Amino acid sequence: MARTFEDLVREAESAPVEGWDFSWLQGRATEQRPSWGYQRMMGERMAAATAALDIQTGGGEVLAGVSKLPNLVAATESWPPNVAKATRLLHPRGVVVVADEDEPPLPFADEAFDLVVSRHPVTVWWDEIARVLRPAGTYFSQQVGPSSVFELVEYFLGPQTEEVRRARHPDDARRNAEAAGLEVVDLRSESLRTEFLDIGAVIYFLRKVIWMVPGFTVEQYRDRLRELHGRLEADGPFVAHTTRFLIEARRPS
Repeated sequence: MARTFEDLVREAESAPVEGWDFSWLQGRATEQRPSWGYQRMMGERMAAATAALDIQTGGGEVLAGVSKLPNLVAATESWPPNVAKATRLLHPRGVVVVADEDEPPLPFADEAFDLVVSRHPVTVWWDEIARVLRPAGTYFSQQVGPSSVFELVEYFLGPQTEEVRRARHPDDARRNAEAAGLEVVDLRSESLRTEFLDIGAVIYFLRKVIWMVPGFTVEQYRDRLRELHGRLEADGPFVAHTTRFLIEARRPS
């Protein structure tokens, strides 16, 4: 028997959203993964590093999945529930988790790391990354690109300006990295298909990825959610497209 709109809403509103684990969406949403395999590539770089920093680690899930870590690894995170989760997950691996507000300066000395990584950072402070990298050190990151999942964003917020749609463009990342004195050695991007299968998946996603529809609450958007629920039941999955880019930048020797 199909669950009602109210059943799905209650379930999604009660689901915990700390960390960066999206397993709750299994069977309720699908997302293509970038072809390059960020965690595998990051793991290769971690295995060759001596001191590494993971910026905006979330709940530490990605870093915890690396098989071989350097002797010295630190991770930063700003959201208190994520700090607690990352600490529980990463401390047994010898990683120091630092509560940090994601504003400059980074709480580390100049030239402290030969590898800095970050998966899906909300902000990127390029001058700070360049400062904490040692000469010949590397910044390696997978980031959310422009207009990601904007089919869903614009369903709730309406058409966005071209300036908003273009934000987080990889060309801007290249320009900002070079302005900070880094050499971009790899830059690639992909558009990937995402499907939301029920309204609970939409609610959970917007509760977790809070910058998509700022200030999202079920009560504020109940009418649009109910309309989308009907559309999902009648027409099947809501299709959107995520954009991702991979950037690797190196500090000159």
